[in-house]
Amino acid sequence: MNQNEQKGTEHPLSILTDEAYKVFSELGFEIATGPELETEWYNFDALNVPKNHPARAMQDTFWIKGQEGKVLRTHATNVSARMLETAAKEGRIPSAFIAIGKVFRNEATDATHEMQFYQIDGTMIGKDITLAHLKGVLTHFYKKMLGDDVEIEFRPSYFPFVEPGIEVWLKFKNKWLEVMGAGLTHPNVLRNLGIDPDIYQGFAFGGGLDRIAMIKWGIPDVRLFYQGDLRLNQF
Repeated sequence: MNQNEQKGTEHPLSILTDEAYKVFSELGFEIATGPELETEWYNFDALNVPKNHPARAMQDTFWIKGQEGKVLRTHATNVSARMLETAAKEGRIPSAFIAIGKVFRNEATDATHEMQFYQIDGTMIGKDITLAHLKGVLTHFYKKMLGDDVEIEFRPSYFPFVEPGIEVWLKFKNKWLEVMGAGLTHPNVLRNLGIDPDIYQGFAFGGGLDRIAMIKWGIPDVRLFYQGDLRLNQF
């Protein structure tokens, strides 16, 4: 190789994806994938998102012209929905799944928001699962990714597909940054996917991989990940 040539390096989001999959795989989660072009059912309806929910509006969702009921997925929770439905049909409960993939939001961009970004989405289903299990999994994950001294807060919140719902916040540059939404899977979601909520319970979580990378490596602007600047590939 010419002395002036440089070897290619992995993008930081690729590095982080591999690290995240390793952490969750060690906890027994199965790696899952799903389509980026999704039906309204798996993106919204099955997840207990009402017809009049603002997330369905044009300003938040990319609807596909000429393909009624098709959207670019707004979250990777579509994968969790598909996997839970399959697990129920195949009698594979308890189960746990983790998916990392690109999602799309029709929104204004700034230092912490992009129209496309990578999301971690996971779910676990079984008997007697509680919020304590969820907090234990997420605390373990963020400490593995960012170190034992990472500051984490769990704050009450609302999301249609969980009850109760929480937000996960991490401290970044002496400011708190929301990185994930989570909670116990709503009974309506379980019913929609063929699971009896009187027998089984579960939890679900989803958040941006990009924001973890910003905290881990001190990257100031999420938009840098998608501008092709090779200086970002120093990892």
